[in-house]
Amino acid sequence: MMKVPIPPENLTDEGGPVPPEIIEELKQELEKLRELESQLPEEDGIPVENFFHLLQQELWRKSLRHYWRERTDYFAGNNIFVYYSTRQSQNIIQGDFSEFRGPDFFVVLGIDGRKPRRYWVSWQEEGRYPDLVIEIAPKIAHADLDERMKLHERVFRAREYFLVDWEKRTLEGYDWTLKGYEPKVPNERGRLWSGVLELWIGAWEGEYEGYTSRWFRFYTPEGELVLTAEEAERQRAERAEAELQRLRARLAEQGIQLEE
Repeated sequence: MMKVPIPPENLTDEGGPVPPEIIEELKQELEKLRELESQLPEEDGIPVENFFHLLQQELWRKSLRHYWRERTDYFAGNNIFVYYSTRQSQNIIQGDFSEFRGPDFFVVLGIDGRKPRRYWVSWQEEGRYPDLVIEIAPKIAHADLDERMKLHERVFRAREYFLVDWEKRTLEGYDWTLKGYEPKVPNERGRLWSGVLELWIGAWEGEYEGYTSRWFRFYTPEGELVLTAEEAERQRAERAEAELQRLRARLAEQGIQLEE
């Protein structure tokens, strides 16, 4: 359900006056929405099942934020509520958290990314839903996966849907079509292309936040790893140190020693 603007100057699309009872009805609907929004929970009280899942979510968000650091036309969220209908919202307010939908990671393009958001409310965003969704199994019960996928396909119509199987460390991807989701085909490196992000998504063996594991990372169209701001700064410092050591070695060959 979207916010319904009150027609300016009491005019209809045909230019005639809007009946007073219609204006009053619109005002009442807007007031109901404001009241509903004031009660929306920010969390369901259920802890993240796996600490590595949380790290993986943050890795996606932090690396994309650094890669798109000059952009303000998108929103990237991890594990926050997505409110897509007033019925769902009312059920959650009443304590039915089976209606909770919080993708592990999602991206919405073409919006004001500077606006602070504690959750995503579709009717506050001109009816916009996630353009890309990434979820992790078995954080999501397998019995719930089909239901969630149908939601992303039929309600959100997310242009791209990715699923990471954390136990098998595998990645699946789907493109939205009029016939439903169609599986993506990996490249020779096993990576999947995201048209939404214009980046590859694939496995990466390495250390993140002190933990060595098989993570799923973004790669540039040229195949370079998309770094977080911290990783980029560490890489810059390492290159500067390597260059300094190279210069020290060249000077030492000429009998010149630099002070430490």
